[in-house]
Amino acid sequence: MLRHLLAMFLALQCGLAAALTQAEVMAGAERLYRERMQELAAQHQLDADPAFHERVLRIAKPLLAQAMHDYPESAAWAWEIHTAPGGDENAYAMAGGKMLISRAYVHKLSLSDAELAMLLAHEICHSVLRHNLVEYQEAMRVAPEWRERPFAELEEAVDNDSALMRKLAPLGIRQEQEADREGLKLAWRAGWQGPALARYFHKLMRSSHAPNFEQFAHPAPSQRWKAAQELAAALEAAGH
Repeated sequence: MLRHLLAMFLALQCGLAAALTQAEVMAGAERLYRERMQELAAQHQLDADPAFHERVLRIAKPLLAQAMHDYPESAAWAWEIHTAPGGDENAYAMAGGKMLISRAYVHKLSLSDAELAMLLAHEICHSVLRHNLVEYQEAMRVAPEWRERPFAELEEAVDNDSALMRKLAPLGIRQEQEADREGLKLAWRAGWQGPALARYFHKLMRSSHAPNFEQFAHPAPSQRWKAAQELAAALEAAGH
């Protein structure tokens, strides 16, 4: 009898984990994002360069308006964009539209406004395409033991557990390709020219030490540049 009850309990737990919702993922992202912003604020690094911060917000504004139009769910989100002078993060976007952009990364690549728009649109698309939710669902599929553990531990594991990260790498590559493609289209619909957007990937390729090889959960930079050129040309042709 006890064994039967235990089995039922575990099955219920698995079912709850498997039914992870976007709202739960957004709540977790809010908590993690707030913790990181508090760390940056304590270090006097949060939005520390007003000119750079204003530049990012200016370029992001029409991109966010386009995203809210194209992905109506995101119109209800509390979008938030912050900047930092450096740090390990180049740029990221979490569920619910929580973004952080590194000035050091943007300056390292000498990004023009169009190239910065491509970077921002790429990150915006990670959010609107629910990539965090899909990643957690895939983690529970490839490593079922995570269904029985607290969600907060899974949040930590997808970025730090090397064994789980290796299993998720193929998904990561597909998500980066999707964010590249949909981000370029989003920014193009917002008014940017396709070739100017695509040049972000050329700079990404030139800055890479191994441009022809996949970089863990990212496609080869040379392939990203090639795909962006082809898509940009197709968009421009369709627009004329």
